Amino acid sequence: MAQTPSQTEETDRERRRALALRLADAALAAVEPALAVKRNVQLSGSTLSVAGREYDLGRYDRILVIGAGKAGAPMAQAIEETLEDRITSGIVNVKYGYGGPSKIIEIHEAGHPIPDEEGVAGARKMVEMLADSDDRTLVIALMSGGGSALMVAPVDGVTLTDKRQLTDSLLRSGANINEMNTVRKHLSLVKGGGLARLAIPADIISLMVSDVIGSPLDVIASGPTVADTSTFGDAWGVVEKYGLIEDLPASIRGHFESGLAGRIEDTPKPGDPIFDKAINVIVTSNEIAAGAAVQQARAEGLNTLLLSTWVEGEAREVAHVATAIAREIEYSGNPVPVPACIVAGGETTVNVRGEGIGGRNQEMALAAAIQMAGLRRSLIMTLATDGSDGPNDAAGGIVDGSTAEKAVRAGIDPDTYLANNDSYNFFKQIDDQFITGPTNTNVNDLIFILVT
Repeated sequence: MAQTPSQTEETDRERRRALALRLADAALAAVEPALAVKRNVQLSGSTLSVAGREYDLGRYDRILVIGAGKAGAPMAQAIEETLEDRITSGIVNVKYGYGGPSKIIEIHEAGHPIPDEEGVAGARKMVEMLADSDDRTLVIALMSGGGSALMVAPVDGVTLTDKRQLTDSLLRSGANINEMNTVRKHLSLVKGGGLARLAIPADIISLMVSDVIGSPLDVIASGPTVADTSTFGDAWGVVEKYGLIEDLPASIRGHFESGLAGRIEDTPKPGDPIFDKAINVIVTSNEIAAGAAVQQARAEGLNTLLLSTWVEGEAREVAHVATAIAREIEYSGNPVPVPACIVAGGETTVNVRGEGIGGRNQEMALAAAIQMAGLRRSLIMTLATDGSDGPNDAAGGIVDGSTAEKAVRAGIDPDTYLANNDSYNFFKQIDDQFITGPTNTNVNDLIFILVT
């Protein structure tokens, strides 16, 4: 029996959704952290090769593994499989629910995006572990997205409560990750090159999964082993830009003012000899994920364009651009003809004014759903590659021209939920949430625009 027009439309929607999920699977498989580590780190006899540099493990008395981030567990497992019992000890902080089995390295779960006591406890163990470092010590640091919140070692006089308050304010303000990490580096004993300072004169190998646009080394996990290019003045500029100065905890304000006056030493800068024995290697990134999605889309027979991996800005504004591209393809076949796939990556922000629950990808998806009314051949998918879009269990959103209509028929006003920054409950209300569970990687966000 032939399908009715409405049945045909529903079948097409399901096909587009399944296609988007296949693109996501391909992207995530390409940035699997354990495989990424093993592509960059090999052991032959007693020689460890890392990105073209060789280390004779026979000259080290101790090999320590430390780190923080959402990809920490599989990265630690890969290092254990490579080095086996050569590892002396280790600890890696990961987000709750992102742990995994290990033999030697302790996988320590802690709070993200708001730091907690477990993050402090894990960082304290790392600092203690590095205390006896000498030139016969090799430190392997495993850094990935989320590391800034997960590895918490406040400077003297600043409490965890103070840092939690400022972190929450920054998250709600719309500050981007570079700005947030500029502030964090100037309140930490380990960020902004602090870890390298603690580890000297050890050799340091830092393996990084980049969750930052353009992959600047000093921003990934706030650059614990990297020379810091930002200053106290830059950090103060961020809190000033977002109108947070008056609400700063007294301890943080006092610390910044001392730094600005030169009474406190700034973070170590490029050219500092403490970095002479440190290397930093990006093992995977958003570019690799986006490239894998492009390859999969082409294999699916789609005319495909990688638009950019530098997407930034307010989530709902980026949604307007994504929707405009979908509309242009439907109506004119530009910039690529139907069947079309546009891939983009980056990280948007949300200036939180409402009281709802959500994340940047869900907010973008909801804004896009409102704008897509009338489009019958398009789908937009937004994905946080870590599987966690904000402080909830959703990964992002998959929407098309029928999403808002479906909500209105159910008596749910999309505009009201968007105004309240309540994208999570919007999608929950219409039984259309996009949940993957933890992916144990984190390379920013991906956007797929499909027109078929």
